[in-house]
Amino acid sequence: MKVRRELLGEHPLFAQITAPSTDADAYLPIHPGALAFYNGTQQSFMDEYGNYIYLAPMVLGGIASFLAAAWKFLGIGQPEIREGPLDSLYALARRIRGVNTETELSSIEEEIDNILKAEGGDESAVDASTLNVVAHRLENLIHDRRAILATRAAVASVA
Repeated sequence: MKVRRELLGEHPLFAQITAPSTDADAYLPIHPGALAFYNGTQQSFMDEYGNYIYLAPMVLGGIASFLAAAWKFLGIGQPEIREGPLDSLYALARRIRGVNTETELSSIEEEIDNILKAEGGDESAVDASTLNVVAHRLENLIHDRRAILATRAAVASVA
């Protein structure tokens, strides 16, 4: 339709070309795409799907955030918390205070040695000075407990 005016001088037959009737009750109905073109209401790809393109990632991101929060809240798939060497050593301090025999003290000393041996390979977990302080404290507790047990044994043998 735009080129018709330029070609009208060369070909007078083009003067008979006109835009089709856009009425709904026309003898020959016009195609809906051609109707949108002639009326100037034709939408581009972004006009038609732009809202979906912009809103879909926001909605999906919100859903993913909600699912991640629910996953974290429910604790699904979280690894078991491994007790560190300090926790094990502090638990031994409580056991030392309740020991009633020399053999139990010996087994606790072996456990301390095993914990310190296992921790020696993992340098990133706890620094050596902290482990040494805790081990020294436990050795003092064991020594004090042995003295208490020896005193009890002496009192029991006298009585």
